[in-house]
Amino acid sequence: MTTATTTELRRDKRVIVCAWIALTASTLVAWRLTPGHTDASGLDTGLITGVVILGLIKCRLIIRYFMEIRHAPLWLRITTDAWLAVIWIALLAIYLY
Repeated sequence: MTTATTTELRRDKRVIVCAWIALTASTLVAWRLTPGHTDASGLDTGLITGVVILGLIKCRLIIRYFMEIRHAPLWLRITTDAWLAVIWIALLAIYLY
């Protein structure tokens, strides 16, 4: 094993740990935004939009870092990002309609 490979493995581990921390933090933020934990009595449009955006970010992190798409060809990364955008925008549009 060369030093470049060892350095890359360490970097990959750090990136995955940072992605995991971001996923945990966004889960806690979404949980704290629910009506049972805030003074809000119901779900308003801003809250729903925020939760949908957090869901989009979480899905992108999972696909990119835990499904190893970050090392995939560019066309696959672009396709997965476009697919996520279409799905989450459609979900938000259905809810707001």
